[in-house]
Amino acid sequence: MSEDNKQQALAEKELGNQAYKKREFEAALEHYNKAFELDNTNITFLTNKAAVHFEQEKYEDCIKVCEEAIERGRELRCDYKLIARALQRIGNAYLKLDNLDEAIKYYGKSLTEHRTPETLQKLRDTEKLKKEKEKAAYYNPELADKAREEGNALFKAGKWPEAIEQYTEAIKRNDKDVRPYSNRAACYLKLMAVHEAEKDADKCIELDPTFTRGYIRKAAVQLVKKEFQESIDTLKLAQEQDKEGKSSREIQQQMMKAYTAMSPMSNDNESQEEVLKRAAQDPEVQRILSDPVMQQILQQMQENPMAAQEHLKNPQVANNIRKLMNAGVLRMA
Repeated sequence: MSEDNKQQALAEKELGNQAYKKREFEAALEHYNKAFELDNTNITFLTNKAAVHFEQEKYEDCIKVCEEAIERGRELRCDYKLIARALQRIGNAYLKLDNLDEAIKYYGKSLTEHRTPETLQKLRDTEKLKKEKEKAAYYNPELADKAREEGNALFKAGKWPEAIEQYTEAIKRNDKDVRPYSNRAACYLKLMAVHEAEKDADKCIELDPTFTRGYIRKAAVQLVKKEFQESIDTLKLAQEQDKEGKSSREIQQQMMKAYTAMSPMSNDNESQEEVLKRAAQDPEVQRILSDPVMQQILQQMQENPMAAQEHLKNPQVANNIRKLMNAGVLRMA
């Protein structure tokens, strides 16, 4: 290849570049073709030609020319950066053709030749787009409801792992519905998969901050983790969202469990007399015990343990009961 031919080829390339910028694509193609005829050792003439086809939206032609450039570049042992550029352009063309699998494949090949932030970002964006398309194609609220109902039946039968599979399918079909997250959290708790249960409970609250059961699930997780005060605080949030009181009984039962778990229950070696003696020295405990209203409440709780659930709805009463439990004066089953 003479030096004169190479210089003429570069001149043709420059003319092609000028025509490309003016979007005179046919003229640009003529110049790039002529440049490659003059010097077939420079594959940039081919990659530039492929760029023209890309702008013309002739994506199959773009791919074909890039493949020619890669084949010729391998023969000539060209700079790997040029090979990478051609591979990336093939990926771009496949992306335009909505062939995401091939686009991802060629972006990966390009990165193998030469790793650039631009190509890496294109790969990540295309992988994300593929997931979004797959998710959208799978979306079906009716099938989601069907899977959730099947999960409910399995839950009632005590088949927790199988129920989890159905709830997971429901979430894949409709990830905006809080119910399968809540139900799956309950399954995870049955299996003592606490971390997974907490993630699902948090997702419930994230998707719908007014969803009472999301807070109930969260509180149940916190109770298992022995985060008793946090559980009580979460149950108070549940009470705020439970406008119609549909879950009041369940909330109160869980709150009782948390209060009971918080009580040190005194030392097993400590006699009742010693407990009372220690309590008598605590002015706050004495204030509560001498309060006529609290005396009546405690009497009601002794006669009817279920009455405690109603009294615990009052924050002040709940705090007083907790203090008595912590002092070992009051115990609940």
